[in-house]
Amino acid sequence: MKGLKKIALFYTLFMTVVLLIICGLHKSLRFAQRIPESYTDEELKIYKQIWDQMNNSVDMYKEQTFIFTVYIWALMMLAGYVLLLVIYFKDLKPIMELQKFAEEIAKGNLDVPLPMKRNNSFVEFSEGFDIMREELRASKRREIEAENAKKQLVAELSHDLKTPVATIQATCEVLEVQISRKKAEIEKLKAESDGGNEDSISAELAARYAEIENLEEKVGYITKKADTISELVQNVLHATIDDMKEVSMSIDEYSSAEIEGFIMNLKEYGKIIIDGHIPGCLVYMDKLRMEQVIDNVIGNSYKYAGTDIHVSFKETEITVNAEGKKDRFVKIIIRDKGKGVPEEELPLLVEKYYRGSNSKDKNGYGLGMYLVKRYMEKQGGGFEYYNDNGFVVELLVKKV
Repeated sequence: MKGLKKIALFYTLFMTVVLLIICGLHKSLRFAQRIPESYTDEELKIYKQIWDQMNNSVDMYKEQTFIFTVYIWALMMLAGYVLLLVIYFKDLKPIMELQKFAEEIAKGNLDVPLPMKRNNSFVEFSEGFDIMREELRASKRREIEAENAKKQLVAELSHDLKTPVATIQATCEVLEVQISRKKAEIEKLKAESDGGNEDSISAELAARYAEIENLEEKVGYITKKADTISELVQNVLHATIDDMKEVSMSIDEYSSAEIEGFIMNLKEYGKIIIDGHIPGCLVYMDKLRMEQVIDNVIGNSYKYAGTDIHVSFKETEITVNAEGKKDRFVKIIIRDKGKGVPEEELPLLVEKYYRGSNSKDKNGYGLGMYLVKRYMEKQGGGFEYYNDNGFVVELLVKKV
């Protein structure tokens, strides 16, 4: 654009100089009058008359020629500007648009389409450039989807690892208690045998004691490594959840009986009492997410309440919009008999990484209830929780 402005300015100056030259020539063009000395008065009079007539004709011709020349100059001036405009719109403007388009692509903005005009000289190049933009955008979209899928997989694996790790830690705690009891029993038997000179019994007890100490050392090693794994998984899960923008869901129609199956499979969480069967129907859900939801809720009740867990079901209808439209849901009510959650902490349970005042000696990431809320909403359902002689969670699963 700057180059075109310079050309237009130079052309204007050049044509202005040409006009000045034309005006100068017009004014300087005159005929000198020469009267021979040999003319008589009568001849001189006739000569002047002829000269005046010729001079008038020449002046008239000169004026007409000047006007014609100015017209030609004006037409050339106009034609030059028209030519510059044609060059601008046909060649320069498409180049400028391509330059701006390239700058947007360099910034990573691949959603701006390149204007297509069939009458410019770069139409094929522009089409090829726009095809390149579309391919780059598709490639970037695939890259983002692959990255999100990777993050989602890491988050799922990290979160799912917490259950077996917690089971290993709990098993190690039980083993440590049993080992302590056996060591106490052996010490008691050893003290009793020391009174009677039974060397063989003492040797046998010493061997058993050494074996138990060796087992205790190994259990301690496993516990230490399990704690390390738990901490590493927690760090990975935090970083992945923070970096994830969307949670992938695969929602389809499934039998409600599968939800009851999820609950019955959680035997490691103590005694779970199912009060009646879930109503038989089809529901919308993502099986993996729904299983995670059930696991998180019942796992939290087992961890913090330590009581029997009761699960019941009912059908309900809820108004979901201002037009009065109602959707049907299956409500899953999960209730424990623990102390519940302090009222001032209830609103914070669904916040990312929040852990209550009773979680200081408990393993966890502070993501359980946050993910429950997120997953249920993504499935078109709902989630509520409150205290009622224990902690109660209600999950709403949308019916087909």
